[in-house]
Amino acid sequence: MGSAGASGEKFDLIAIGRACIDLNATEYNRPMEETMTFTKYVGGSPANIAIGSAKLGLKAGFIGKIADDQHGRFIQSYMKKAGIDVSGMVIDTEGHKTGLAFTEIKSPEECSILMYRDDVADLYLQADEVDEDYIRRANKLIVSGTALAQSPSREAVLKAVHLAKKHGVEIVFELDYRPYTWKSSEETSVYYTLVAKQADIVIGTRDEYDIMEHGLDGSNEETTAELFKHTPKIVVIKHGVEGSYAYTKEGQTYRAHAYKTNVLKTFGAGDSYASAFLYALVQGKDLETALKYGSASASIVVSRHSSSDAMPGVDEIEALIAEQPVS
Repeated sequence: MGSAGASGEKFDLIAIGRACIDLNATEYNRPMEETMTFTKYVGGSPANIAIGSAKLGLKAGFIGKIADDQHGRFIQSYMKKAGIDVSGMVIDTEGHKTGLAFTEIKSPEECSILMYRDDVADLYLQADEVDEDYIRRANKLIVSGTALAQSPSREAVLKAVHLAKKHGVEIVFELDYRPYTWKSSEETSVYYTLVAKQADIVIGTRDEYDIMEHGLDGSNEETTAELFKHTPKIVVIKHGVEGSYAYTKEGQTYRAHAYKTNVLKTFGAGDSYASAFLYALVQGKDLETALKYGSASASIVVSRHSSSDAMPGVDEIEALIAEQPVS
């Protein structure tokens, strides 16, 4: 698997964007002020999606810039061990650091994240570090919204989108909105709209679509009507505990309910949702089934400690779906 980069092998998907370090509170049900120990994991939405997909058996690649230090080496070796091709990873040579996220688990409803995202390596990926041949070999390119927040990462992603279009690679845009990375909601709206219009599949929460639409309280109907004037064929809108909806350009609507599990924390759900949803599509399953895979996977991850390590296998996802048939 590690030689896929060299051999011209095809990938089910390649994700582009950030790979960071998550430090998750080892002690639950207490504020971070009182938390003494944290457990280290790989984090960052596109890295998590690649890891989740690889766990499900997909061939995944990754494009991103990592720091030339202990954290960067940890990320690279972890992702390699997870079966991800890391030949698209670039080592930063300018002294930029790895992004860190400390998580607090006060209760299942109250989880917060303390981010260190100043001058981080992943936002320094350059356009000329995105390889055309690498992207050409993907079935899908997964773009995460955070990578659009600053230059030069923004231009690198726009180049990747352009190359994917050129080679008929499906573009999946996971909105992944993180307010602290952006200068203004106006700027977010401009770049989100630019990429969403060119994507084949757009995935996000209702709140994230509202950000893209200038902070309006939009309806799913308005959002989809606007996006379907452009390239998107499938738009997935997640409504938390109320479940998620998928809309197709042809006019179909599907809904998946959230699965019940013992919730430990709230983060990591979106990435596990995306990886299982995309896995089902790659396997040729229908959209309704793909939504169930996404929902089940998200429910499993919120019942576990990490985001990346917690990614479930296919058997666990299918067991949960079978266990809780939805009428």
